[in-house]
Amino acid sequence: MLVCDTLTSTSALEGQNSALEAVNMTTISYAFSEKEHWPKGYTSQPLVDQNNNAQSNPLDDPQEFSGRHTAITNSLRPFYDGKSAFVTGGTGFLGKVLIEKLLRACSGLRTIYILLRPKRGLTSEQRFREFIKHGVFDRLRDKTPQLLEKIVCIGGDISMPQLGLKECDRLLLIEHVNIVFHVAATVRFNEGLIEAASLNTVGTKRILDLCVNMHQLESVVHVSTAYSNPCRSVVDEIVYPSPMDPNQFIQCIQMLPGDVINAIGSKLQGMHPNTYTLTKSVTEQLVAEYASRLPLCIVRPSIVTGAVAEPYPGWIDNVYGITGIMMEIGRGTISSIMCDERCTMDVIPVDIVCNTLIAAAWQTAQASHSEAPSIQVYNCTSGQINGIKWHEYGRITQQCAVRNPTKYVMLCPGFRFRTNRFIHKLVELLLHFLPAYLFDVLMRVQGTKPIMAKIAKRFQKAAETGEFFAMHEWTFRNDNLRRLGTLVRQDVAGGEFKCDVTGLEWESYIEAYMLGIRRFVLKDELDSMEQARKKLQRLFLIKRLLQLGALLFIYYICAEMLRWHRV
Repeated sequence: MLVCDTLTSTSALEGQNSALEAVNMTTISYAFSEKEHWPKGYTSQPLVDQNNNAQSNPLDDPQEFSGRHTAITNSLRPFYDGKSAFVTGGTGFLGKVLIEKLLRACSGLRTIYILLRPKRGLTSEQRFREFIKHGVFDRLRDKTPQLLEKIVCIGGDISMPQLGLKECDRLLLIEHVNIVFHVAATVRFNEGLIEAASLNTVGTKRILDLCVNMHQLESVVHVSTAYSNPCRSVVDEIVYPSPMDPNQFIQCIQMLPGDVINAIGSKLQGMHPNTYTLTKSVTEQLVAEYASRLPLCIVRPSIVTGAVAEPYPGWIDNVYGITGIMMEIGRGTISSIMCDERCTMDVIPVDIVCNTLIAAAWQTAQASHSEAPSIQVYNCTSGQINGIKWHEYGRITQQCAVRNPTKYVMLCPGFRFRTNRFIHKLVELLLHFLPAYLFDVLMRVQGTKPIMAKIAKRFQKAAETGEFFAMHEWTFRNDNLRRLGTLVRQDVAGGEFKCDVTGLEWESYIEAYMLGIRRFVLKDELDSMEQARKKLQRLFLIKRLLQLGALLFIYYICAEMLRWHRV
């Protein structure tokens, strides 16, 4: 597919503007009031109404239950009653949504301990006070603020020996923790090997060593990535042999100087596209070695994206990866992306991942009482369940960018996926960097700080780091995930813990995602929509005038050449 510029006429733009009238301007969560705007199989009501009252949310495809008569259980939510959970990476995108969902849907939890390190001049306690104020907890803060008191800060750092824990905190965790969610990791693809290994591999070993000593431990969930085995086109739900022995790898990381490790990183990396997938692969092997001593499972999400429904439809709080690309498509600053549009992309909404983590912890504890020690792996992916091609995802994103423009739009949205690197670089130079430098010149003239060239370079780097995943396709087997989904659906609370994207309508999801980027990242509320539409119409007119001028100039040059040739 080639994603074309959809701005073909002013009338088309006006037609798209009228379609936006169905948006419920007063809903706190950017949800749509019209049923057809909601993903198929999901509730047609927003999760929060106009008075901020929680709504029921049976996240299930009705077809899943047609003709099925299964015994209903009631053990998922009760499993968490009176338990204490320990969460690493709690301040990250996935970690925040996980903690919010645990507090809201598993309110019987006694305590959630979160590991927080000092950062940017702030102590762990200071960061914790800021963390509690985050917008992801707004619903809890408004309706059940007492639940936030269950979060307890544990000062520490997974990159430090013994996790940097005080002895009293270590004993507290050993005595009281029942469930561990190890979410912490560096997700920067261009991270140096020493940094990636210290956090992703060595840090995980420290967490597992702590878990071995926990007296009441019932379940440990390790978050990996679906791309931990990028050289395999078909990825089963098993732990594959890593490129090197994890213990020898850790010894190497701990003994050799950091600059030496980074210098030989490319050789150690082998066929892996970056240090992230390498360290995740090694770490999975390390985790598997603890399976005889701990009740373990591994959850492998693919590309984690904005929420389908929880805590709010389209919720997102960062510009990493595909989110940043979608944001810049909406602003019109991206014209070319290196990507094989024929491939099936694999993205998974953050709330689906969190539901999977919660359900996986429950099932791991259940299995540990009845089975021999083993490790279950869940490929938390969408491609084989309800896949979408890159070209279709791009087309919908493009349409949403025009239908729901942001007031920060700078150029008419319009981009193409390309596999020809020379053409891509040429377009990137002419349509990305040239306008960026021109905008910076104007900003200098106006006395403001130039930033557009810096932004263009940043997103060029982000696109290059993700290029490997946009140019290849994988088949992720989901047998374990499907079985987990079946068990969840058989539970009384199963409607609140949907573990896959069955029945998800991509078009409505992507629209909510783009609106989420608009609101939560760009801080652009819906009341500016009319202003944004008018701005986009002006940009469209300017674009057409420039195109007309270019055509007239080419015509003039050709006419002059013909006249000169005749003379």
